[in-house]
Amino acid sequence: MFVIIGIVVVLGMIVAGYLMEHGNLSVLFQPAEFVIIFGAAIGSFVISNPKKIISGTIRDALKVFTAPDIGKAQYIELLLCLNEIFFKVKREGFLAIEADVDNPHESATFTKYKSVISDHHVMDFICDNFRTIISTNMTPSELEDLMDVDIEAQHHDHMASSEAITRVADALPGLGIVAAVLGVVLTMGKISEPPEVLGHSIGSALVGTFIGILSCYGILGPIGTNVEHKAKAKGNVLNVIKIAIVSTAQGAAPQAAIESARRAVPVDSRPEFNEFAEELKKWKDSQ
Repeated sequence: MFVIIGIVVVLGMIVAGYLMEHGNLSVLFQPAEFVIIFGAAIGSFVISNPKKIISGTIRDALKVFTAPDIGKAQYIELLLCLNEIFFKVKREGFLAIEADVDNPHESATFTKYKSVISDHHVMDFICDNFRTIISTNMTPSELEDLMDVDIEAQHHDHMASSEAITRVADALPGLGIVAAVLGVVLTMGKISEPPEVLGHSIGSALVGTFIGILSCYGILGPIGTNVEHKAKAKGNVLNVIKIAIVSTAQGAAPQAAIESARRAVPVDSRPEFNEFAEELKKWKDSQ
């Protein structure tokens, strides 16, 4: 919603300022300029990216308008999910959760937490690392190093969409100049026309530069930045999980492991100590 509001504000303020100077909106409507600029932008995007990144970028760009931000409620649910797993491990050992991590979508534990089970990146990260603990003799420090490698690899993949959008945004001012140059070329063919005809033609050509710059700095560039923020937010979630699992592998009690993970939650989304203690109390009462 805020992305849509932002775009409306950007376009609305520019149009309002233009009209305050008694500008003619019809002059800004140049379909050929849009075809040249955005057609070339799409073509360059396809040329510079493999199929996987193209599909991923389109998906991530659409999520800017539809997917909610990761907030306190999602972190509380994640911590409660990990807490339940850790208590099961404490009571019965790591082998007790083998069936859960092998078939998480059929697990009575995981399926309680909808925001966790619906995020396949989170589920894969949790399950893969518990499988590693169950099937290997890795030390906690070795496990932490392995998880860092996994987080870095996932972060690289998540950032690919942002980088692809940003590269296209950076190209838009140049493509706007291309459209403007073509407009000037057409104007030169009308050099014998009256000044008012030439003025209209030159103004139409300059619209290309305007469209390219506005699209870069007012719309596509900010969308790329938003996608980058979402990628970093996913990395924060994985880091919280890492802290919790490593603490458990080191022998920490479930309460201590979860508290370590809570402290790793970004401040603006972190549940307060008493707030989360109340959630834990509700969980214990439901057992």
